[in-house]
Parts: sequence; C-alpha cells; structure tokens
Amino acid sequence: MAKKVLVKVKLQAKAGKANPAPPIGTALGPHGINIQEFCKQFNDKTKEMGDVLIPAIITIYQDRSFDFILKTPPASDLILKEINLPKGSGEPNKTKVGKITKAQLRKIAEVKMVDFNTTSVDQAIRMIAGTARSMGITVED
Repeated sequence: MAKKVLVKVKLQAKAGKANPAPPIGTALGPHGINIQEFCKQFNDKTKEMGDVLIPAIITIYQDRSFDFILKTPPASDLILKEINLPKGSGEPNKTKVGKITKAQLRKIAEVKMVDFNTTSVDQAIRMIAGTARSMGITVED
C-alpha cells in the first residue's frame, strides 16, 4: 500500500550548505520530520553542484518519512552568474544593469529545459529572455 502524503514543501538552499537553522528548520519543523536527516541527505546530493541556490520539493508522508526532488537553479541566478552581476536592477524599466547575448540565453535555457513545460529550446530562450528583461538586463542579438 502506498504511503499517505501529508504535505509537500518547497524550499531553496545553497548546494551542500543546508542546515537546520531558518529557513529550513522553520519550514520543516512543524511537520515533524527529522530536519538534521534532511539536511544531511540534501548536502550529500548537492555537494558537487558548487555554490548555487537549489530548489527542492519535499514530500512529507503521514508516518513522518520524507523524500525530495531537486530542481535546477532559478533562472535569475543563472543569468546573474553568466554575466557576472551581483544583482538585478531595482527599477528594470528605467535602469539597465547589464547585457546578455542570445548564445548565453541558449546556454541557460538548455540547463533549465528539464524544468520547463516546453520541448522547444527557442521557447525556453524566450522565457529566459523575459526573466532577464524583468531584471533590468538588455537582451542583444
């Protein structure tokens, strides 16, 4: 018989650096799972990914066991790393903070393809370009 799902929790943590302190502890604590065990498993799975933010979807079952799925880093983080910016613009329509090329967008889109709801790389590029524009980054041909 399948386990009964209690709740699904979404959270983000740096690869290999999850610890029971907030925000992880406060997100998982009320559901009664072993937070230290989650942190250990998360860190083991992500230690080779460098220093990027990794989203995870944690499924917590009625018997307080859990499993989790790792996603690709957020598009905004990948864009900032690609063009070496510390952060996006506070006023994206007025203040532009950088430029990104189509080749760089393609590289990011290929990484994110597994999480997108499209099979077309061109559509994925358009999604990443929209994220870049909303961060105050100019998209060049």
